[in-house]
Amino acid sequence: MLEFGTVCGGRQESSGQWLDVTNPFHGKLIGRVALATAQRVEQILQETHAARIDLTRRQRADVLLAMADAIDARRDEVARMITDEAGLCLKDTTYEAGRVGDVLRFSAARSLEDDSEVYPCDITPHGRSRRIYTMREPLRLACAITPFNHPMNQVVHKVAPAIAVGTPVVLKPSEKTPLSAYWLAQLALDCGLPDNAFNVVNGDLAQIAPLLVQGEHVEMVTFTGSSTVGRQIAADAGYKRLILELGGSSPLLVLEDADVEEAVDIAMAGIFKNSGQRCTAIRRLLVHRSLADRFAEGLAAKTAELSYGDPYDSTTDMGTVIDETAARLLEARVDEAVAAGARVLQGNHREGALYSPTVVDGVENDFPLVRSESFGPIASILRFDTLDEALAIANDTEYGLSSGVVSQHWPSIQRCISGIEAGTVNINEAPSYRLEWTPFGGIKSSGLGYKEGVIETMKAMTYVKTYSLPWDRP
Repeated sequence: MLEFGTVCGGRQESSGQWLDVTNPFHGKLIGRVALATAQRVEQILQETHAARIDLTRRQRADVLLAMADAIDARRDEVARMITDEAGLCLKDTTYEAGRVGDVLRFSAARSLEDDSEVYPCDITPHGRSRRIYTMREPLRLACAITPFNHPMNQVVHKVAPAIAVGTPVVLKPSEKTPLSAYWLAQLALDCGLPDNAFNVVNGDLAQIAPLLVQGEHVEMVTFTGSSTVGRQIAADAGYKRLILELGGSSPLLVLEDADVEEAVDIAMAGIFKNSGQRCTAIRRLLVHRSLADRFAEGLAAKTAELSYGDPYDSTTDMGTVIDETAARLLEARVDEAVAAGARVLQGNHREGALYSPTVVDGVENDFPLVRSESFGPIASILRFDTLDEALAIANDTEYGLSSGVVSQHWPSIQRCISGIEAGTVNINEAPSYRLEWTPFGGIKSSGLGYKEGVIETMKAMTYVKTYSLPWDRP
């Protein structure tokens, strides 16, 4: 069993109160982390704010690369730890461990690049013989709050860019999956990260959340989670920088000219990985009516081939969702859709936190199944007749995170790129596709503030300082 104290100042400490972590599949205790009091969290914020990360670019890169090498060497251990706390299958958690290494390496590479700019001042009659230069300075303190669905990758997306630029971070991981975060923090210390550069806390949420969001020393809040909580953070944070990466109801538009088999393959890749618990997972399959029957039949057949169950079996394609409460909600929303006229083509079976890969046809856009973010492995098929109708359906949602289009017709593709209200439009690819360093984020209720992705987060965690020097031309 893993046991972690509050990570602060290069050591682990405990108040004597603990948060137990159980495995969603078998329900057994697999670890625990210490709970910090509100008073101690306030002290940790002050100590972290007072820290100075006195590392050169090369030293920061070396820490990140050492962490990446360690993750690669211990990938099986990391994957099993994530499976232990999240119930995700080993196929998914092994992939997540690989993504963590990518984030660390991308951050290391960017930390070595020159981020300054030069502006000549003699380009106007009102100018002078000077040059203005820019440099980036780290923020004094960022607070990060992460969700359960990618226990380590969500953490490293916030922490690695902070290490790269020298911004100290206090992290509160999800109370459902905290072990990976504490493990990563200890790894960072073992790889040479200075004390108080990366501290990790959990505690009574009602007491510590206001400190993390509203604290006077906190210059940035970076949060990934539900739109409801994100809005509350935006309302409470005050005069602070924000990265809010929130919920989604991503559509995949299968247009009239699409190859049905390709569309089915893209849908499979975009729905069921990570037990459907991705903010960018396909929640709505918008299929042209002329293709819908063939598409639905093919998707149901391929879904039936997926194995779900024991997440520790290396052949399993899908493990559990995060807990039984989440599985019951998914089951109830599908039952509600069926009562409203939809048809289950495959799945809708639940046993504890296990919920089967499910295909539902005849869904309408106002069903709670797709109107709200149903965070699980459900393929909901909606039918349309014209591209105008498809775009209207795609945009008729509070969310605007990501989307995909299956088509070879360039004019239609152009219309979708311009017309879909989302932060990402992927052509002939699932909405979830991205690289770890590219800009990522949504609009509407799917996000606010700076984008995520290594490059954008590094910018967000620094401010630009300008200085000027005399410069006489030869």
